[in-house]
Amino acid sequence: MVAIEVGRICVKTAGREIGKRCVIVDVIDKNYVLVTGPKSLSGVKRRRTNVNHMEPTEDKIDLKRDATDEEVLKALEKAEKTAVVKASARTKTK
Repeated sequence: MVAIEVGRICVKTAGREIGKRCVIVDVIDKNYVLVTGPKSLSGVKRRRTNVNHMEPTEDKIDLKRDATDEEVLKALEKAEKTAVVKASARTKTK
């Protein structure tokens, strides 16, 4: 399994969006990827993320490189993965 690839659903393990799921939209280099939730679905806005701050899951969607948030949302709905992305990997405790 190629872990870091376009369309892979991941869980953020660091930063303000820790525990939220996102989709890899573009691979920038060996250390960074471009991810999106999209924000309307999971709360993760489009941003550059270090690959060491995320954990890939087995879920993957068919997606073209540099897809817009609307295209990501349509691909998630087509693959019936919206519930997977919407679910948080952990709940916040205070």
